[in-house]
Amino acid sequence: MDLILLLKAVILGVVEGLTEFLPISSTGHLILVGDLLDFNDERGKAFEVIIQFGAILAVCWEFREKLLKVTTSFSGSSDSRRFVLNLLIASIPAMGLAFLFGKFIKAVLFAPIPVASAFILGALIIFWTERRQQKMTVIESHIKSIDDLSALDALKVGLAQCAALIPGTSRSGATIIGGMLFGLPRAVATEFSFFLAIPVIGGATAYELLRLWKAPVSFSGEFSIAIAAGFVSAFISAFVCVRWLIHYVAHHNFIPFAWYRIAFGLLVLFTSYTGLIAWSH
Repeated sequence: MDLILLLKAVILGVVEGLTEFLPISSTGHLILVGDLLDFNDERGKAFEVIIQFGAILAVCWEFREKLLKVTTSFSGSSDSRRFVLNLLIASIPAMGLAFLFGKFIKAVLFAPIPVASAFILGALIIFWTERRQQKMTVIESHIKSIDDLSALDALKVGLAQCAALIPGTSRSGATIIGGMLFGLPRAVATEFSFFLAIPVIGGATAYELLRLWKAPVSFSGEFSIAIAAGFVSAFISAFVCVRWLIHYVAHHNFIPFAWYRIAFGLLVLFTSYTGLIAWSH
């Protein structure tokens, strides 16, 4: 058994799970960490796609009661039908743009330096949004939960999510911060971001798996074990992260994540400029 390969898989699984739902970009982290671990070939890219599903399963498990209620009451509940419709509406813009421009984005932007730049730019947007929230007059929102969202609210969040097609931006960051800019309470925007990950990332994972099936990547027995290890570690770390974030947003803002994004982005740019790390381009 290749213990080094197994360790890389576990590390990347933990990175995926911890970063998928925080406003710090899981794709950006996987690109950077994969580059550091020399795990960015075709097998590595296939691995990243598969372990994302582990993170999605963690969300499904955490919100299993809500998902089960929606599934079992769909035909007789207008709230359940509106919930599903809102997820579909919010998913369409990013999925459509990914279908049209996905290959171009991957060819041009899936590299450490563009990711680092997006980290810093995203941090500035978080600073601006949080400062804007502090200066705004407190207005009691009529939206108390995700069941209160209208189709227009869902569309606005879906449009904000399109920014996440740029690696380093963060899908969760785009949807949460975008939702807040459009007037959603922080907790509601965060919870909707969790649910929105299911069709968006699930759809992206299915598309990538289909692409891999048509142009198969050779997986050895050892690599299959590594995939399983990465999948499990992504599930566990994502489950812990989701639980933590739900409690965090009730009492805190996202400023600490903005500082982290700047520090991490500057570190990548510094190591690239000085030659300390030979990042790929």
